[in-house]
Amino acid sequence: MCASLMAWSLNREIEVTNQKLRQLKARIAKLQKWLKEEQENTEPPTLADYIQGILSRRAREGKSQFSQSLYNLKDAAKMLNFLQANNIMDMAGLDEKFKSMIGEQLDIQHKLKPIDRRLGTLKKHIEQAEIYFKYKGKKHLTEAEQILFTAAHDYLKGVMNGKTALPVNAWKAEYAKLTAERETLNRRYLALKEEVKEAEQIRKSVYSILRQEQREQQPRRAQDMGR
Repeated sequence: MCASLMAWSLNREIEVTNQKLRQLKARIAKLQKWLKEEQENTEPPTLADYIQGILSRRAREGKSQFSQSLYNLKDAAKMLNFLQANNIMDMAGLDEKFKSMIGEQLDIQHKLKPIDRRLGTLKKHIEQAEIYFKYKGKKHLTEAEQILFTAAHDYLKGVMNGKTALPVNAWKAEYAKLTAERETLNRRYLALKEEVKEAEQIRKSVYSILRQEQREQQPRRAQDMGR
């Protein structure tokens, strides 16, 4: 074979090889792009997914006794619904949710305290004003009535601080408004109290499942390492 023909053949092989490399590179780039898009579009598994996977595997393996000892099917469904509804991804998220519920409960308590103090003050204002108006202008007060009237007069004098017109209607309106506000907060507090109790039980159940899973995984890892 002449030198020119050998050179042409070699160049041809190099060209074909380079073309194949370019095609392979393009396919790899396309595959990498597809994998990146899949990773971006695929949501990571939640804690509920993980727990559900454990329970499903136990059911397949016939290990339902452990699950039943922790909670019944209704409680298991409630636990999974709680985790899914709150989009809890991991144990840190579960702990954070529990802390936020406790925080909301404490926040309501802090809001109730000044309302209760103000309601107590308004109640006394209104009661003393009613006593004052009941005996004001009445002739021939008994000793007991005079004592009540004088006490109400002195109390309201200290409250009004020099003002003369008693804002009884304003006091009553504020009392009604704060009473309604307190009832709303108290309903939320009582409901949250039950939710916190339920969340604490769910939290304990999740920890129990994960601890049991961890204990069972340790012998498996030891067996795998020994092979």
